Amino acid sequence: MTPVGNDLADRVLGGWLGRIAGNMLGKPVEQGDHWTRDRIDRYLRQAAALPLTDYLPGPADDGAAGEFELRPEWRECVRGRIHGSCRDDDVDYAILGLDLLETHGFSFSTEQVGDLWLTRLPYLQTFTAERAAYRNLAHGLKPPVTATYENPYQEWIGALIRADVYGWTSPGMPLRAASLARRDAVLSHTGNGVYGAMWAAALISAAFTTPCVRDALETALTVVPASSRLSRTVRRVLALHETRMSWEDTLTTVSEENAGMGWIHTVPNAAVLTAGLLYGDGDFTSTIALTVRGGLDTDSNGATAGSVAGVLCGARAIPPQWKDPLEDTVRSAVFGFDGVRISELASRTVALVEV
Repeated sequence: MTPVGNDLADRVLGGWLGRIAGNMLGKPVEQGDHWTRDRIDRYLRQAAALPLTDYLPGPADDGAAGEFELRPEWRECVRGRIHGSCRDDDVDYAILGLDLLETHGFSFSTEQVGDLWLTRLPYLQTFTAERAAYRNLAHGLKPPVTATYENPYQEWIGALIRADVYGWTSPGMPLRAASLARRDAVLSHTGNGVYGAMWAAALISAAFTTPCVRDALETALTVVPASSRLSRTVRRVLALHETRMSWEDTLTTVSEENAGMGWIHTVPNAAVLTAGLLYGDGDFTSTIALTVRGGLDTDSNGATAGSVAGVLCGARAIPPQWKDPLEDTVRSAVFGFDGVRISELASRTVALVEV
């Protein structure tokens, strides 16, 4: 049954809080070729922070260079030092998506997505495929050429991280959510890059109405080609989980099978995300902790896992150590949105559902 009223509002707010908290959790170790799964766990053991039940602890050596050097932004997103969310593209694109739907409605065009980027988003706050597409837009190219011209990142994770708002505004309508996400994604991505966005949007949409996370994952697979590498990899994780293989062995197996794809490619990250959701089993803390501990693009995966888990449980059920430090405030590079309240973003999202 599709949630309505206060239940819908709580679930949408849960999605926003989950995306921001999961992003913040993964941000200090967002460098998948250095911060491997093993190194993340060794860092946590050294800090006596396993099991992981809160934001990452700060480094003992104040972030000095070395094996455990964190990203420069760590001071704003480790436990005890968080006062509102720090700026990140994983949150900026959710805000941009909300602004897109408020401005153009659900019939928006891919060209309007590009126009909004040029109007609202600073060029240097874009990365990989988005930066290539932005550059192509500035040079006068039109979609879908913006996704293919001099863009070696077409199947990386960027489009997937832009998909949440299409799921939040399409509760229980995964096909619609996937269609909206595809229209956005083709500005900058092709192939598995687009499928990842469609899958993520459908996954979040399905989380509003399915009885458990496994059902949501299986529902989300119906919107992408079964023959795609993305679909086959997600199904592989589902199958390994069903055999009761451990989380560690599942990730080791799929990592070996996807070797060479790179730490920002959509497919291996979808595997980490799927494993975090399955082995987290609906528990918000376990879900985002396992997903971030899985490595690769930790802040993006943590954000999407948090969004799904937040929709499943609702904002009221998210433990306070995750939401209280956010102080209901978002830092954003999106013009006109810096300092906006998380609760306001959620209310505006709910208003779109009810249009």
